[in-house]
Amino acid sequence: MRSTVRTAAPNGVTLAYREFVPSVAARSVPVLLVHGMGGDGSTWTRFASTLVKAGRRVITVDLRGHGRSARAESYRFGDFAADLAGLCAHLGMEAVDLVGHSLGGHVGSLVAQQHPGLVRRLVLEETPLPLREGDPVPTVPARRPTPAELWHATTSMVLNPRAVTAFDRSMTGSVVSQFHTPNPAWWKHLPRLEAPTMLLRGRRRGSLVDPRLLDAAVELLPSASVRELACGHSVHRDRAGDFAAAVVPFLTGRAAA
Repeated sequence: MRSTVRTAAPNGVTLAYREFVPSVAARSVPVLLVHGMGGDGSTWTRFASTLVKAGRRVITVDLRGHGRSARAESYRFGDFAADLAGLCAHLGMEAVDLVGHSLGGHVGSLVAQQHPGLVRRLVLEETPLPLREGDPVPTVPARRPTPAELWHATTSMVLNPRAVTAFDRSMTGSVVSQFHTPNPAWWKHLPRLEAPTMLLRGRRRGSLVDPRLLDAAVELLPSASVRELACGHSVHRDRAGDFAAAVVPFLTGRAAA
């Protein structure tokens, strides 16, 4: 499966993206895959191949400050969301299925809230949910990665060192601070998110999804389902087969009730 890195600057910051097109034209909407903080679009190579084989057009993007995309002065969540919405407009995509991991999932939820009709189906993989007023900042218990998780992480780093070397680490404090600051607007607008939404959470230590916030979000979402898998924070990397088995049927509308 080959693709060419292309660039666009729909929101004033140059974004790098790749497009994967199946040999047989598909009628379904494209799938936009959005990585988490510190990664880049290459984290989705395996899953993108699975989707292309299923006849889906796929776009992977490097968020601002990541991979081959340009660094920026601002790394507010709203900036990331405007980038994605602008990229969809640049590519002429009136509707997409959006799959986002961690930071990419939160940004995807903003796109779905702010642009009704653009996101047809939404997958939030291990996405830290915003705090409400009065919520304590959640703690993530430390643990050693399993041998399989360590192998997957090391292999990813060896195959794609750019994700590590190109990442603008200056955004770390800003992003973490935004996740640790109550965001009542996100919760207020959550019921606007009409797209069927799947929330994926790892059951092992290392997961960044607070179960209490997850339950609260599901109560407010018009159409939501939850899947929990035996892994930590990176489901699509560490449980690639299980991830695809859950997400592909959901995107095609054939997920089990």
